[in-house]
Amino acid sequence: MTDDIKISIRNLYKIFGSNPAKAMDKVREGMSKDDLLEQTGHVLGLNDISLDMHDRKIQVVMGLSGSGKSTLIRHLNRLIDPTAGEVIVDGEDVLAMDENRLRDLRRFKMSMVFQKFALLPHRTVLENAEYGLLIQGIKDDEAGKRARHWLDRVGLTGYEDYYPGQLSGGMQQRVGLARALATDADILLMDEAFSALDPLIRMDMQGILLELQEELHKTIVFITHDLDEALRLGDNIAILRDGALIQTGDGQDIVLHPADDYIADFTREINRAKVVRLRALQKPLKGAVPAGDALADSMVLEDALEMIAGAEGHIVPVKDPDGKVTGQVHLADAVAAMHA
Repeated sequence: MTDDIKISIRNLYKIFGSNPAKAMDKVREGMSKDDLLEQTGHVLGLNDISLDMHDRKIQVVMGLSGSGKSTLIRHLNRLIDPTAGEVIVDGEDVLAMDENRLRDLRRFKMSMVFQKFALLPHRTVLENAEYGLLIQGIKDDEAGKRARHWLDRVGLTGYEDYYPGQLSGGMQQRVGLARALATDADILLMDEAFSALDPLIRMDMQGILLELQEELHKTIVFITHDLDEALRLGDNIAILRDGALIQTGDGQDIVLHPADDYIADFTREINRAKVVRLRALQKPLKGAVPAGDALADSMVLEDALEMIAGAEGHIVPVKDPDGKVTGQVHLADAVAAMHA
């Protein structure tokens, strides 16, 4: 496993039923999920998933209901054991861990944020935010100090003595996020964490997460069924269908080069100008560097289009993060990308 791979999933299968090992033979012979259920009464949750998740990045796993995304995330901290396959975290086989090592993984290396908030209703906001720290064995005073810090970071200063039932859904989810961040775990697992929120509150929470990630650089595994959310948050996106991995790549790869009609249907209504970045469109320089200031290759079309249209010859130079000019983008290619 290379240095920048935090989590590596290899040939992961999960079959639910009375005799998963026997059903595995049929799956490996190519039996579909529907046929497996009809003929054996077993449910194929995950079908030969292999996926590397990079350190300090946001890995989104998306798909419709029943695609296997929540089943997948629960394998990472072994809330579910697989029928076959491997889950490697920081070079260590999670499936080989004994109870003590697994307990440490859940206490110190991974935190989880749930769709339904999972707050303790009889504890205050502060007590909920402290909870993971107390499980780690942190003393009360230090736990309170850390919990207050993270409640402040998510905008909940002044609500420490409230109870979850007195808060809105968005505020409750902020408590859940503060609780997860307080433990200082390397890996943050977020299972449909914002799906129960109203659209405006959901966008607000996405913004908070991105702002925190700019500073903290956690490895985040984020589960969602919403492509707009996936495109906004994900450094990499993995799309599941019927327990199988259909496509993985960054947002613009998914939008510009869908692997099949299923993913093309997902992306059809997306505003490409907000997703496609100049690095996906740049072509090699032809002759001298075009006149004008070079634009960052990370800039999305929506922000760059006016500058491209106003440039000499409708061509702009493009630079990498180090400031080196690496190519050029023509207005015709930008317009074509938006309407492909």
